[in-house]
Amino acid sequence: MDLKMIEDKQQLLKFDQKLNFENDNFFISKSNCHILNLFDNWPNWEKNFLNISGEKFSGKTHLINIFLKRFKGIKFEIEDLTNENLNKIKAHKNIILENLDNNVDEKLLFALLNIIDQDNKFLIITTKKPIVNLKFELTDLNSRLNNFLLFNIEKPDDELIFALVIKNLSDRQISLENKLLNYITKRIDRSYDKIFDFIYKIDQMSLKKKKSIDLKIIKEVLGE
Repeated sequence: MDLKMIEDKQQLLKFDQKLNFENDNFFISKSNCHILNLFDNWPNWEKNFLNISGEKFSGKTHLINIFLKRFKGIKFEIEDLTNENLNKIKAHKNIILENLDNNVDEKLLFALLNIIDQDNKFLIITTKKPIVNLKFELTDLNSRLNNFLLFNIEKPDDELIFALVIKNLSDRQISLENKLLNYITKRIDRSYDKIFDFIYKIDQMSLKKKKSIDLKIIKEVLGE
C-alpha cells in the first residue's frame, strides 16, 4: 500500500462542535481567551508591561502576531536584543520581545525597560515560565520585573485539545472519525508539546506500517 492509498483511506471527520478560531486558525478557549480580552482593551492597560508565559507550542507567537496585526509594532527574538535594535524602537508604540530566558544581556534588557517607561510605550515579553520567576544578577532588573502584567497560557482543556488534534492532523492532510478524536482527547497528556509529539508519532507510525491511523496505532503511541 503506497502513501497515497494511506491518505485516501483516512476516514472523513464529522463533528458538531462549532470551533472558535481567530486569525489563521488560532483556537480560542478558556486557556487563552483572557489574553485576547486584554488585547481588546489596549491601550487602556493598568501597566505598559505585559508578560505572556506558556510552554512550547502553547500559542504565544500566534497571540503576538494577532496583536501586531491589530495594533502594529516591532518584534525581536531574544538573541536580536542589541544596541542597534534598541535605537529602532523609537518609531514604534508597541515592542515585542520573544522567548526571553536567562541568557540575555541584562544591561540591554534593563535599558529596554527604561525606554518603554520613559517614552510611555508598551512592551510585551513572551517566556516559558512567568517572568517574575526568572532571576537575574542585576537587582534593579529583578525589581522591574514586578511591574509586569502576568498572563499565563493555561494547560489545554478538552475543547482545545480536540481542536489542536484536528488542526495538526489537518496540516498533515489526515482526518479521523469523531470517536477516535474523542478517545485521543480523553487520554493524551495535557501538554501542548506532547500533543504535537503525539500527532507526529501516529503519522510516522502510519507511514511505517503502511496503513491508515486506527485505534491500535493510537493506543500504541499512547503507550496503552
